[in-house]
Amino acid sequence: MSDKDGQELDWVALSGKRAKGRRPEYFDEPALDRLYSTVFALAAEVSALRERQDTVERLLDAKGTLTRADIESYKPDRDAADERGLATRAYIARIMRGFQQEVEAMEADDPPIMDVVDQLRKE
Repeated sequence: MSDKDGQELDWVALSGKRAKGRRPEYFDEPALDRLYSTVFALAAEVSALRERQDTVERLLDAKGTLTRADIESYKPDRDAADERGLATRAYIARIMRGFQQEVEAMEADDPPIMDVVDQLRKE
C-alpha cells in the first residue's frame, strides 16, 4: 500500500510512531493500561481478519476462484456491508461484555450480595 505521494508505506515504522502528549491512563496500574491496549489492538486485527475472510468466502461463492487482486479490490455491496456491520457490532459487544457488566453493576440499585447474606443471617 502506498501513501498519497505514491511512496510505499513502512507499516513497522508507522506502528512505532508516538502520538503527541502522554498516553491516557485509565487504571491505577500502568500494566493494565498496556494490557488493555494490547488486547484491543489484537481485537482490531481479528476484526480485520474476519472481514478479509468474509471477502474470500463471498468471492469464492460468486466466482469459484480468486486472486489476491480480487481480494484487494473487493467492495462489499449494501447487503454484505450490512451483514458485516452487524457481525462487527456483535463481536465488539462480546469483547466489551465484561466492561458492560461492571458498568451495569455500578448503576444497579441492588445492594452488594454480601450485604444481602449478612441481612439474611441476622433474620
